[in-house]
Amino acid sequence: MGLVRDLADLPQGCGLGDTYGYPPDTTEAEAWSIWMQPGADRRSIDVAEQYGVVVGTALLTPNAAGLGDHICNAGWMVLSEASGHGIGRRFAEFVIEQARDLGYLGMQLNAVVASNTRTVQLWLSMGFEIVGTVSDAFRHSADGLTPVHIMFRTL
Repeated sequence: MGLVRDLADLPQGCGLGDTYGYPPDTTEAEAWSIWMQPGADRRSIDVAEQYGVVVGTALLTPNAAGLGDHICNAGWMVLSEASGHGIGRRFAEFVIEQARDLGYLGMQLNAVVASNTRTVQLWLSMGFEIVGTVSDAFRHSADGLTPVHIMFRTL
């Protein structure tokens, strides 16, 4: 459980309260259960390391079961200390390629917090489109009720 403990111990670094819906007081066990979802049909969970330190994690999973499993969902967390060094972009490129290799036809991001403009711009630059916006869908720790975008790209 060390990977998730490292991320859970740094809530500012993995967006708890401002980019992910997980409560800022999420415990190690809760973080493990949420991210790893034991028993779920996870296709991939990867980590990014820099100088032997885990600086990010990504998951790749079907967005829906059954007849919708040709579209994947992905999530990324990069520690704030590692932000701005291209890790998120390289990680996203890796996971998109991995999704293609697994036969997915598209990737959907279900809840990109609209105030996370750096991330929104990253996804737009990587070919994602905003296909919908849900008003007041996220309780941002500083900004209050904030919209989330649903983003999609063909693979």
